[in-house]
Amino acid sequence: MSGWLPKSPKARRRLMLVAAIAPVLAVAAGLTLWGLSDSISYFYTPSQAAAAKPPPGRSIQLGGLVKTGSVAKHPDGRVEFTVEDQTKADKVLYRGDLPDLFREGQGIVATGAFRDDGVFEAKQVLAKHDERYMPKAVADQLKKQGEWRGDGAVAAYERPGGAR
Repeated sequence: MSGWLPKSPKARRRLMLVAAIAPVLAVAAGLTLWGLSDSISYFYTPSQAAAAKPPPGRSIQLGGLVKTGSVAKHPDGRVEFTVEDQTKADKVLYRGDLPDLFREGQGIVATGAFRDDGVFEAKQVLAKHDERYMPKAVADQLKKQGEWRGDGAVAAYERPGGAR
């Protein structure tokens, strides 16, 4: 026998048991994490999405303000609008009923994926339900961009072209 194994038969059996179970647990943990990787939804603002370039088809959350004048409702139930932050904007396509609080200039979070053509196809759209409420992820991103006023509201900023 090798010099690194314990001399006690009981301790040797325990070591062998641990040596047999450890790889099984490692494989199970790896398979679980791999299986859940498609369930993870990252939050991006339009600027962050442009920088990160998530691959088409990967589920993400896109948050920002609905650009004024960008909402187009079609008879087939399709809705197109633009979500923007201070520097970038993304076109969003959604099929279904929008939340009652959805409106231009409103903060929203859309869950879906970018298509190959760069359009964000949303499966779910959530609108901010109260001026004092803001999801933590949205608030954190607004703080990083210098748009946070501290009371839950977004600081006003000038958009290119002088529009507010």
